[in-house]
Amino acid sequence: MKFVVTGGGTGGHLVIALSLLEALGKRGHQAVFIGSISGQDQQWFASGSDFEETHFMNTSGVVNKKGFKKLQALWQIFVAFLNARSLMKRYEADAVISVGGFSAAPASFAALSLRKPLFIHEQNAVEGRLNRMLKPYAKAFFSSYDTASPLKAYPVSPALFKLAHVRQQIKTVIFLGGSQGAHFLNELAKRLIPELHKRGIHVIHQCGEHDFEQLKAFYEKEQYPVELYRFTKELPSLMNRSDFAFSRAGASTLWELCAVALPAFYIPYPYAAGDHQYYNAEFIVQKSLGWCQREAEINDTTLLALMDENLEEKSQGLMALSEENGAEKIIKMIEEMV
Repeated sequence: MKFVVTGGGTGGHLVIALSLLEALGKRGHQAVFIGSISGQDQQWFASGSDFEETHFMNTSGVVNKKGFKKLQALWQIFVAFLNARSLMKRYEADAVISVGGFSAAPASFAALSLRKPLFIHEQNAVEGRLNRMLKPYAKAFFSSYDTASPLKAYPVSPALFKLAHVRQQIKTVIFLGGSQGAHFLNELAKRLIPELHKRGIHVIHQCGEHDFEQLKAFYEKEQYPVELYRFTKELPSLMNRSDFAFSRAGASTLWELCAVALPAFYIPYPYAAGDHQYYNAEFIVQKSLGWCQREAEINDTTLLALMDENLEEKSQGLMALSEENGAEKIIKMIEEMV
């Protein structure tokens, strides 16, 4: 079959697109990608991907825009909708899979206008506005949080499950700020590193681009042997070597941590749409499998006290929570429904 995969903007959406692409390829299907020139879509798929074709439309987000800028964004989406519609007709797509984000709007509406089955994957505990709008018209709506979802498995790389193991004590801590980094987590790491170093705990720090040089200078000056990364594709290996994480609560990072059975203290990005990172983390906290506090509530002494906790029960619980082959299960169900 021929599929269109659409959506993106941020790494959280795009890693799902990549997982679905891999599952489609394994099952002998063809796929094209329709995204935006804004956000990270081109960085991920402009070259070197296994999509047959990639198309990046001149679109941007509509939420939080006012007046002329909102009208301009809506007009861009309409023009992109016409282009996506034309592409789908030429490609003779059998179905469209949206991973959400503003990038998904043109192709999703084009699918409905052409009566092509539309499937949506929602990454977060709080549904995005576009996904919420399109949900009633979708052939299926997949979510790991929604009790009505036909599947709960989250599309995570199968390689991560092979690395899963139970943690019993903390020898290595990893700070994860997401693909863009997180200044708050970077400052937190600087505050905690003296005590962590004193306790003989090794530190891995993924800090993003913006604070990298400043942090590098700080760690070198203070002679702390921290593994420092702007961003790296070797995160599975780094997670595997870690025993505890301080992390943002983007959905993909959260479920990757679950897959490798790595307990985490989540510090949600306070400006995430619909406060979705907080509710992502709460899904884990309510099962007593992790911790979460907002930035304004953070107490360094409380965080350091976690270093003395037995992590075995939480690590085992995370291992039981995750389902393998999430992307392939989604594609199998779509095959049955198309």
